[in-house]
Amino acid sequence: MSNNVSESKIYKSLALVKHPEIQNRNLVELGMIPKVSVHDNRVRVTLALPSLESPIKQSLVETVQQAVEEEADGLEVDVNVTEMDEDQRASFSALAREAQLISNPLGQVSKVLAVMSGKGGVGKSSVAGLLAAALRRREYLVGILDADITGPSIPMMFGANQMPIAGSQGILPVNSRTGIKLMSINLLLPDKDQPVVWRGPLIGRAIQQFWSEIEWGNLDFLIVDLPPGTADAALTVMQSIPLDGVVLVTSPQDLAGMVVRKAATMAKSLDIPLIGLVENMSYTVCPKCGEEIHLFGTNQAEDTAQKIGTRLLGHLPLDTQLSVLCDCGTIEDYLNDELESITDKVIEYIYEKEKVS
Repeated sequence: MSNNVSESKIYKSLALVKHPEIQNRNLVELGMIPKVSVHDNRVRVTLALPSLESPIKQSLVETVQQAVEEEADGLEVDVNVTEMDEDQRASFSALAREAQLISNPLGQVSKVLAVMSGKGGVGKSSVAGLLAAALRRREYLVGILDADITGPSIPMMFGANQMPIAGSQGILPVNSRTGIKLMSINLLLPDKDQPVVWRGPLIGRAIQQFWSEIEWGNLDFLIVDLPPGTADAALTVMQSIPLDGVVLVTSPQDLAGMVVRKAATMAKSLDIPLIGLVENMSYTVCPKCGEEIHLFGTNQAEDTAQKIGTRLLGHLPLDTQLSVLCDCGTIEDYLNDELESITDKVIEYIYEKEKVS
């Protein structure tokens, strides 16, 4: 070894390099530097990434290169980029999520469940509202965090239009007619038709504030209505809020199934448990003869659930009664046997998981 440079010195220098998106963890702690070697006036560093498609790949390579060159002055430095294997990726995700989680000092929330679709137009917000209402009917204390900042619909479904007020420590959520606590950007806007034209960082910050600066109080369940897609907003929730699981929502079209598979892959990569899949708008019932009519073709949900490695929670119909109730702000009045079965399965999953852990 030359210039008294050793592998341990290189590791120490890289232990000072913070991950740009996980500021309280360094690259060594995150398992991103699995190997360092110093030989024949050359330092070789292996940089392991969760994905070779990472948008910060080049930035990380340059940062590692610079840190090593400062320690190994005069030596050649090679940075070899590899992709983490499944075990390394799982460890990285767990450490990253633990480092990024934000506490909720203004409440005691027992379980946090996200409802996610990956694609707009499949009724994700309706399912989130229905799940919250069904849990409330079972006398659980329930809240809904509307994380769909640019397309908020939760307040209208629940007939909530009052402005939240300040509590002793933070903002108090609005209560629905049955006592579900609600927080949505639309409750804070002077004009409900006003668009929220924000870039990703502002949206992410708002979501974090809805979690950490709202006086949620004691809740058995907080339902997080995620925006469609797998971009900044969904990533913010998954990385900064301690989710106990994700309910995925799809519709019968294969296109919707393809997109929800992307959402499932994202959740798995961040080590978020998949509770199961709900197929919404699965069929409609003829009002004259009672026959089930599959408007969008053959159900794809069972196949989709198998492909993403989770279970099918159930099929919800395309129901004009639900549409009317949502428009009237009375979604809590909707009753459906399949919805009750889906809710029972969600509760069963959560508490069975708790027993195992």
